[in-house]
Amino acid sequence: MTLLLTGASAWALSSAPAVAQTADPVQTTAPDAAPPEADAAPGEIVVTARRVNETLSQVPASITAFGAEAIAQSNIQRAQDFAKFTPGVAIVASTTEAGDNQINIRGINSARDAESSVALVVDGILKTNTAVLNQPQAALRQIEVLKGPQGALYGRNAAAGAIVMQTLKPGDHFEGGATVSYGNVNTAMANGYLAGPLAPGIGFVLSGDYNHTDGFYTNTLLKAKVVDNRTEWNVNGRVVAEFGDATEIDAKVRYGEFHGASINFNAAFHLPGFGGAFNEDVNNHPFNYYSNIKPTNNQTTLEGSVKLDHDFGGVKLTAWGLYSNVKNDLTADGTSADFARYLSAVNPAAQSAVNACFASTAALTGFKMNPPTFIGSTPVPFIFAPATGSTFGPYSPTTCDGTQYQVRNQKDFSGEVRLASSGDGPISWQLGGYLLHIDRLTGVSLGADTGNGVIPQLYNAPNSTNPTSQLYIDKFKTNVYAGFGSVDWKPNDSFDLTVALRYDIERRHVENQVPLAIDPFTGGPINPGQTGGAIPSKSKTFKQLEPKISARYEIAPHTNVFANWGVGFKSGGFNNQGSAAIVAQNFNVAPINAGVIINDDFRKERSSAYEAGIKGRAGPISYSLAGYYTQVRDMQFFEFFVGGFGLLRVVSNIDRVDLKGGEINVDARIVKGWTLSGAFNYTDSEIKQNRSRPDTVGNKSPYTPDYTINLSSLQEVPVSDGLKLMLRADYRITGPTWFHTVQNQTKATIFSALLPISALALPAAVGNANYGIARRNAFGVLDLRFGLEGEKWKATLFANNAFDKKYVNEVIPAIEFGGSFISPGARRLYGLELGYKF
Repeated sequence: MTLLLTGASAWALSSAPAVAQTADPVQTTAPDAAPPEADAAPGEIVVTARRVNETLSQVPASITAFGAEAIAQSNIQRAQDFAKFTPGVAIVASTTEAGDNQINIRGINSARDAESSVALVVDGILKTNTAVLNQPQAALRQIEVLKGPQGALYGRNAAAGAIVMQTLKPGDHFEGGATVSYGNVNTAMANGYLAGPLAPGIGFVLSGDYNHTDGFYTNTLLKAKVVDNRTEWNVNGRVVAEFGDATEIDAKVRYGEFHGASINFNAAFHLPGFGGAFNEDVNNHPFNYYSNIKPTNNQTTLEGSVKLDHDFGGVKLTAWGLYSNVKNDLTADGTSADFARYLSAVNPAAQSAVNACFASTAALTGFKMNPPTFIGSTPVPFIFAPATGSTFGPYSPTTCDGTQYQVRNQKDFSGEVRLASSGDGPISWQLGGYLLHIDRLTGVSLGADTGNGVIPQLYNAPNSTNPTSQLYIDKFKTNVYAGFGSVDWKPNDSFDLTVALRYDIERRHVENQVPLAIDPFTGGPINPGQTGGAIPSKSKTFKQLEPKISARYEIAPHTNVFANWGVGFKSGGFNNQGSAAIVAQNFNVAPINAGVIINDDFRKERSSAYEAGIKGRAGPISYSLAGYYTQVRDMQFFEFFVGGFGLLRVVSNIDRVDLKGGEINVDARIVKGWTLSGAFNYTDSEIKQNRSRPDTVGNKSPYTPDYTINLSSLQEVPVSDGLKLMLRADYRITGPTWFHTVQNQTKATIFSALLPISALALPAAVGNANYGIARRNAFGVLDLRFGLEGEKWKATLFANNAFDKKYVNEVIPAIEFGGSFISPGARRLYGLELGYKF
């Protein structure tokens, strides 16, 4: 709670839409907090971010908040559970692997392979690894989603906002609870906690969770549910010790594992010159999986933290330290069969992979695949062998597309010390410093498939059963230093003003770990960046000053106007070394001449954000209305390249993006026990400058829905003393979304280069792609919950995506490939949930 209890933190909170305010009033009461406000509306969440209780309507910024009852009613465990209830927020979670999570808030997206744009703060401690952003959190009691730059108040990587969570803190009596559920596709969930005193002044919380599903999709070649299956569990321990009235020590430890599938994608081509199935709208794609390699993903998480709070009388010291170690790897099928990467070998030791490719193609001739993919009698691409050739697409049932093995491990240490005023008076302040050290290893290894599976290591010799043909391995070291402070001025109950400032320094270093080896299939270096020898190490320092100003004025009872301005910052960094060489050699040459600029490093991202609004309540109706404008410089953006070289993941920069929009939230208590809620967000985004792809100026910000609409109804009907009936319906509409800077445009592709020299001898223009059909359409999802609740138990029937709406979760256009990699959204999940507490 420490971060929430500092003076400036309160300015990051404001009125919640109805979906949050229908919860019970959760009072996160600090030891010196006053009783709850007498004029707080029934059901309105009360926070103590400034060491005094205040309603959300009194805090000058936009927030969506969830109290303990709302969390329990909807069984919220992780970010993707509450993101769908939050206007202006969209999430893409775990499409490639468990740690791959991207949250978009009002047009600012957390680019894959870069730092997050959203800070995650749990019990006052800032988490530093994006891989934990969507992991279940233990015994959640309150969630606050803050929108707009929060770096000056909440720390690193809060350019788009912050997610602030509070979990159960032990009290002076024993308590516990458990929730279990079972649904279709063999989906099982369980979580529970036990808390209470260990000795006078010392308490504990022990909690855990378990999640399993077979998933919605089946691999038709392997005849197994190995597409979106997962098993995940976590255990958490917490001990809080009080030493007198002034000192508290809070120690936590967490361990968890994830085991499941990875790379949940199909491909769709956008080649109007070919027409038919070669020109497919991503929204109409029938998902089908048939890779011969079983995809796997394994992740382990170990975290430990200690936090100290000490009140000196008038000044409060808070200090904490965090250790985090997340290890993640995945295996999956490859992407490059159509480009004939494994049809010949210059090294005889790798010939077994070539033989396996031809043999598997002959054995699977005629195997049913999504059009336009098909297997002929030979693996030669159909454009060179129209009568006998094949077109595989990625992740084919043959061995001809090879394999991939990826590693993303991160170990980090962080700590913070802050002093904050704790006395009464019109002025309060805080001052502190922050340190972080990160060790990160990323590796992507492409290997040939001899039919013997994947060897889970980054380099395999040519004579192995999984010889490596392309390799990226880089070690990254990052040191972060920051100082921050703020002053709050509250001369009376009607006016607040806060000025906050933070200065970040991030020193980054990268060392390439790829051995000087030869690709056994092409004879070139195993990493194209090594054409001139070993890749040298690099170091860079990124600095940014992040001010924030917030103000509130009560213009009438229960009616506040507010305004704020802040600067957001996300450090630059390094791509896998050799990325620039691959793009230059494969795409920025005739006849493609893509002209796309990719570097081995990417620039820092900065934003300047303004927001103003009004919030309040009138009788049974609570409301908030806000408008915002944000200018983003060097927005970080994920690009994916595919070709005969294999695959490449990089971060590029969009020089300038402008974001402006509005948001309204309304919560109406119709009658006692029935609440209706509505929220609407509209974001108008525009790319103003983009030297990476200059012809995309005027297009929209990637991963940004044009609008979101949230509608909710909650009815609680007493049945008898201590027993009530609960019916909850939540409907979320997500507006049209582009996922790339290239949108309604035509681009030359690899096929533009190959067709003129192929047996088909078609003009290059036939191979051009148009990405107007790579936009995700608007879609709506309805969640229903119906149950009985007693004083200590509950039984609930649930149906997520009750109408089984088919929609696309993510689209990753690979522009010069000629199509997109697309991942499906979750289908209907229904079942029974049981809960008990004491």
